[in-house]
Amino acid sequence: MNKKNWGFSIPNWEKMTNGLVPAVIQDARTKNVLMLGYMNQESLEKTQETGKVTFFSRSKQRLWTKGEESGNFLNVVSIKNDCDQDSLLISVDPVGPVCHTGSDTCWAEKNESQFGYFSELENTIKLRRNAADGEKSYVASLFNKGINKIAQKVGEEAVETVIEAMDDNDELFLYESGDLLFHYMILLQAKGFTLKDIESELIKRKK
Repeated sequence: MNKKNWGFSIPNWEKMTNGLVPAVIQDARTKNVLMLGYMNQESLEKTQETGKVTFFSRSKQRLWTKGEESGNFLNVVSIKNDCDQDSLLISVDPVGPVCHTGSDTCWAEKNESQFGYFSELENTIKLRRNAADGEKSYVASLFNKGINKIAQKVGEEAVETVIEAMDDNDELFLYESGDLLFHYMILLQAKGFTLKDIESELIKRKK
């Protein structure tokens, strides 16, 4: 089988201790780090040939294709060598959990999408929804008024965003866009959904 041209520079094997290069494995979609393994020249070549990550097992002293027994393969999406040519970043599409313990990652973390500040905001909305004193929490007060009021508020913010989009004031447009997104995230939770549900829906439409 011919090796696929992954478009990365070959590691400088002369710099490697015992001829092994560390390979950081990252989920191509979520960007979460899944595990760390080691490769020698032969295992890297096999990875290129098969499109499935193959390491050099230091304990077994042989090549080891991740998933060869469990079926939880790491399908390669891209391979990158760092600036010093002494470590690899391999983006993968994992099949099943990665760790031998059954965890998604070798750090016992769930391999879920994270949306930066939006995930933090989503959690804040969740916490304030359950605030004891709804009068002091705008978010809780909205939830207390029910789904119709929340949906109405989203509609109002959408109209204001459209109005500002047709004007030349970028500052006001961004302000109203923030209001719209904030209230939409409240609506999502009121309907029992999260940003991950929206991500899944959009991924289904990907062609």
